[in-house]
Amino acid sequence: MPPGKTSYVCLPCRASYKQPHPGHCAHVRVCPRCAEPLIHVGSAFAAPKRRDASAWRALSVLLHAGVRFHKSCCGGPGYRPRTLREVRERMVYAQTTGEPFAQVLVRRELP
Repeated sequence: MPPGKTSYVCLPCRASYKQPHPGHCAHVRVCPRCAEPLIHVGSAFAAPKRRDASAWRALSVLLHAGVRFHKSCCGGPGYRPRTLREVRERMVYAQTTGEPFAQVLVRRELP
């Protein structure tokens, strides 16, 4: 049986690659286009279209906040904002309530 695969992303190229899960001797994976390091995003990741700059900017904010797309016991990674407007709303909410930004990003609804 072949090993399971997971997604890696190159933000400058707006590209996603499926590669084997990192093992105990994980090495840094680099983008085949620009040779920059790839970011491990998880196996439940669905990449936006390359021309959708807004979605890639929102994804960049998520990844820099430490949010990833790993499968949970219920089948998926849960809610993730897909637009910059949703990210901005959650940023404002996090600043006003003092709740951690990464935690606010993955909430399904804001109160």
